[in-house]
Amino acid sequence: MRIVKGFLLSYTKYTMKKLRQAGILFHPTSLPSRHGIGDLGNNAYTFVDFLVSSGTKLWQILPLGPTGYGNSPYSARSTFAGNELLISLDRLLEMGMLSEELIETHPDFQEETVEYDRVYSWKMRLLKKAALEFQTVSTAKHIQAFREFCSKQSRWLDDYALFMSIYEEYQDARWYSVWASDIGFRDPEAIAQWTEKKAAEILIWKTLQYLFFLQWKELRSYANERGIQLVGDIPIFVASDSVDTWSNLHLFKTDAKGAFSAISGVPPDFFSETGQLWGTPVYDWEVNEKEGFSWWLSRIDAALDLTDIIRIDHFRGFAAYWEVPAGEKTAINGSWVKAPGKELFEAIREHRGAIPIIAEDLGVMTPDVEELRDSNGLPGMKIFQFAFDYLGPGLLDPDNDFLPHNFPYNCVAYTGTHDNNTTMGWYEDLPEEYRDLVRRYLARGDEDISWSMIRMLMSSAAKYVVIPMQDLLNLNASARMNTPATAGDHNWSWRLRSNALSDFVASRFKDIVEIYGRGEKPKS
Repeated sequence: MRIVKGFLLSYTKYTMKKLRQAGILFHPTSLPSRHGIGDLGNNAYTFVDFLVSSGTKLWQILPLGPTGYGNSPYSARSTFAGNELLISLDRLLEMGMLSEELIETHPDFQEETVEYDRVYSWKMRLLKKAALEFQTVSTAKHIQAFREFCSKQSRWLDDYALFMSIYEEYQDARWYSVWASDIGFRDPEAIAQWTEKKAAEILIWKTLQYLFFLQWKELRSYANERGIQLVGDIPIFVASDSVDTWSNLHLFKTDAKGAFSAISGVPPDFFSETGQLWGTPVYDWEVNEKEGFSWWLSRIDAALDLTDIIRIDHFRGFAAYWEVPAGEKTAINGSWVKAPGKELFEAIREHRGAIPIIAEDLGVMTPDVEELRDSNGLPGMKIFQFAFDYLGPGLLDPDNDFLPHNFPYNCVAYTGTHDNNTTMGWYEDLPEEYRDLVRRYLARGDEDISWSMIRMLMSSAAKYVVIPMQDLLNLNASARMNTPATAGDHNWSWRLRSNALSDFVASRFKDIVEIYGRGEKPKS
């Protein structure tokens, strides 16, 4: 009887085992490439193979949209379009749209940095040439697929292609202040005239989007077939100089003249004493709700068309967001404004059912934000670098929510994110009294801090643990992806060395994945 009972208890424990997985945070622009920026070519497939060999199940990326001023993925020209600079020239060579001579005669790009201006001026010329060739060298199957793509994506694609054509004409995307007012505010006659005038350019931009989606879906299929799920990212707000605002102005708060009346930001916080003035327009949630959140539902559909799980940036903004009057120089004089998050997520469930969403719930957390997250069953985020509050010599707050021993199951744990320093850079910048707390908590010396933190996260109860690629490679602050509240060429430009994806790093990570049961999905 004891044997049978023991067997039943063991069997029940096994069958009820919770899913726990590991992932790597790494944006495709950071892939190695001789063409100056990471792309969807062979090195992307090599990276998927690296994920497989390391036992990883998740590949988390940043938003995939075409970047504008500042090159931030979180301030894209479109929330629906793909970044044309990610299109692989080598794949276009294979399709017969470019010659080997053209793609081999490239500038001497830096290996560890994306030089966006140089890349754009050289690569976009070749991409447009390939788009022109597509119409003459493609098979009937590709031409038909292109037509079907244009029809299926017409809701956003027509406006995007026209927008980019006009943007190039003006050499500026600020449609609200630089463009002629008739086309800037979408006078129907002006739209018709520009559409006719820019017909050739519009076809090019549509073709480039088809090629991006074609290459991305091939890469996603390759990853999914090997057990890798892609984690995408949706910024809560969109750029003011984007096709999203230009073609949907009524969804945003404006004054009587159509100018944005309020902008987004966050109050003073860990990153900035004056807060962060993001400058993106804020939603007129009343109008969005009256339209059944149809634009937001389209965003969700588009994200799930590209990835398997969605991380929504600045989740707390769905409960209340920090609104700053237009014209302010800092975010200090803002105020909290309620948002209909409950109603939005109900609409999402009715539209798609239960979908996998990660809530970026960092920053100022209030009970209403927690209620919105928990009532929808969404995992929040835990950042290990935030865990070390200094209470005095040798004193650590054992109740800090960001310490791994306090993690709930339904969360995603990180050493740091794209907005944090690398773990090595973070540790090196800490005052000695804080480093002492880190060493004592990890029971380690100064050596191998990044991997010690990785190991502790992996042993936690967190459903997902996602590690920035820089921390797997133990890189210092020079490999930081972004510094919030700053602008400059250093942001979003880090790239991986071509020989960095070693068997040693993969096997070392896989060993930890297996030790802490974050590999294969548990059997039912």
